[in-house]
Amino acid sequence: MEHKRKCVGCGELKDRKELIKITFDKQKNEVIINPDTKIFGRSVYLCYNKMCKLNAIKKNKLQKCLKTPISEDLKGTLIEYE
Repeated sequence: MEHKRKCVGCGELKDRKELIKITFDKQKNEVIINPDTKIFGRSVYLCYNKMCKLNAIKKNKLQKCLKTPISEDLKGTLIEYE
């Protein structure tokens, strides 16, 4: 069975392998781009599509979903992330 997740940028349901996982790690109190799914915490998913990433950042969707501020450094890293 496939694990479908919704991209916060475009709202499309996609297979988990096709999306970037971004997690708020409560223990470390930081937001991480999380290719390793063993870290637990509040997570959101984004397409690798640059427009989806820009849309999610511009409309503060990551901040709202993760319920924590997103640093400018992390935003820059995420836009370039492939």
